[in-house]
Amino acid sequence: MRDALRRRIRREIANLFGSGNEPVDLDTPAGDPGLFGPSSMAWRVHADLGPMMVGGIAALLLQMLHPAALAGVWDHSHFRKDRTGRLRRTAQFIAGTTYGGTAEAERLMAKVRAVHTHVRGTMPDGTAYRADDSDLLLWVHVAESWCLLEAYRRYRAPLLTRTQADRYHGEVAMIADRLGSAPAPSTHDGARLYLESMRPQLRYDLRTREVADALLTRRPGDLAAPLSRIVVDAAVDILPRWAAHMHGFYLGPRRHIARAGMSGMGVLLHWTLDDSSAAHAQRRVARRPLHPIAKKTPPE
Repeated sequence: MRDALRRRIRREIANLFGSGNEPVDLDTPAGDPGLFGPSSMAWRVHADLGPMMVGGIAALLLQMLHPAALAGVWDHSHFRKDRTGRLRRTAQFIAGTTYGGTAEAERLMAKVRAVHTHVRGTMPDGTAYRADDSDLLLWVHVAESWCLLEAYRRYRAPLLTRTQADRYHGEVAMIADRLGSAPAPSTHDGARLYLESMRPQLRYDLRTREVADALLTRRPGDLAAPLSRIVVDAAVDILPRWAAHMHGFYLGPRRHIARAGMSGMGVLLHWTLDDSSAAHAQRRVARRPLHPIAKKTPPE
């Protein structure tokens, strides 16, 4: 009974925030630290699934306030049928680029760049958009990195220092650069000021509401529905106040329930999910390469 319950909860969590359809190789090559390595802030922040779930949902809610980002989802995704597909694909990309070996991370970034070249269209006001536009990529990146770090700080590391926050933004800016983004902020204050500067360009309309509802609505009878409610409320709680107001979100007393629930969620996730991406990567880095690269002897 205990194992069956663990498997069912694991399956429900995977449905909400699991990986995409394509497996990511986190186990090879032996000894490869990947793009960041075990001592990085990226490894630290992205290792904790609870805050990652919260930050991922908050990031999508923030990103969709940009008309071009929303248009890409509206025109080129199946969000009505696959409510959490974007969230799962984002989770897969973050896990692979953070914890995968160097070649695997490069493969995932190349795949995203290729997909972006086909995502283009026209917004309702007649303005053309392209997913590979450097300014749009910058918005998507900063909204995501801000929310992931804010969730980690709020629910796992309230004593996180400004220096550590700056290190995180500086590290993940490399991913934005390799995806073709305009130069990303490398400090926490830089990210905050950028988000503030974007407010005049953001909108909320009926299409935003439909996409948000598709993301947040859970099917009746889901075992993870109470868990989902806590995660969603926690995500709303970390949004910039102005972004929550644009969506019409009001938590009231539920804010305290979400914060308390997130405190206990770590125990549940630790009991349910016993083999994380970070653990795979730690084992890979600890293994010695089978064929170490020979050092070149300089010519005499």
